[in-house]
Amino acid sequence: MRFCFSIVSGLVLAAAVSAHAQGPKYLTTGRVVRQSPALDQLIAPGAPLEIISSGHTHVEGPLWVPDSSMLLFSDTKTQTIYRWKEQGGRSKFLEHSGYTGRLPYSDEPASNGLALDGQGNLLLCEHGDRRIATLPLGQKSGKRTLTDNYQGKRYNSPNDVVAAPGGAIYFTDPPFGLLSKKSPEPARELAFTGVFRRSSEGEVTAEITDVPRANGLAFSPGGRTLYVSNADSLRPVILAYEVGKNGKLGKSRLFFDMASLPKTRFKEVPDGLKVDQAGNVYAAGIGGLLILSPQGQLLGTIDPGEVVANCAWGDDGHSLYLMATTFVCRIKTLAQGVPGR
Repeated sequence: MRFCFSIVSGLVLAAAVSAHAQGPKYLTTGRVVRQSPALDQLIAPGAPLEIISSGHTHVEGPLWVPDSSMLLFSDTKTQTIYRWKEQGGRSKFLEHSGYTGRLPYSDEPASNGLALDGQGNLLLCEHGDRRIATLPLGQKSGKRTLTDNYQGKRYNSPNDVVAAPGGAIYFTDPPFGLLSKKSPEPARELAFTGVFRRSSEGEVTAEITDVPRANGLAFSPGGRTLYVSNADSLRPVILAYEVGKNGKLGKSRLFFDMASLPKTRFKEVPDGLKVDQAGNVYAAGIGGLLILSPQGQLLGTIDPGEVVANCAWGDDGHSLYLMATTFVCRIKTLAQGVPGR
């Protein structure tokens, strides 16, 4: 009996060591709704959606940092930026992000969108401080304002940001992070909301002024098109803009209209955007994370069971991380993305 017990104990121990060597196991959630057979080329049938972090209030702004193999993301209500690593899990990266004032300020005062500039510095969309800030990665101090006004008037609440080759950045400026939800908002200084461009020389131009709830941003693989989501229940669309050689935005066209989709959850509107290397667009919105062909055809939806705010490519470019309100989840893909963008 003692011999048999030793064998069983050895097998249990070996199984535990093997499981540890394979890495942590995660709970799974949600489903993938397939609208077109073409989705099978992007996400394998049966691919699980893993929950890697939970217990948050409202997660946003995911960013994979390739040289640190870590995911950064914002909790917009607790003013915390978290880091997550496969080995080590979740930890706090930066507290008091987004707002440096002393008085209470709105229900989402923290940072939202995050990005990397051409030098590897962190770009932060800060709701409460109404600015785009920059922070050298690896430092907890040294954060400074990159831009906080247009022609002397403060931004509303910068929400998402993308970096372009050459040093320019584009960012959206909806009113979601302002102190009051009243209309008109007394704290607003600009007469419009939309998309701004800051050149490498520091010049700020208003590129889009007729999209009232401009939110997510993403470049096409060649950088010739900028996709912009309008987080407006009255016009829940994704627009595509021509990008000129000088970086100026030209004509827009309707890329996808979510108005025809059945609403499954309260507050679902077009939100964060990402693009894979083949030009497919991954759009947070009605029903979850929509996957759209370069021609704007709905191929399918990743539905984690909660409102999806944004997503990001990570790991080797074959992992897609989703921000699903109170938790962060991941799905392995056949599609190839660019981590850090």
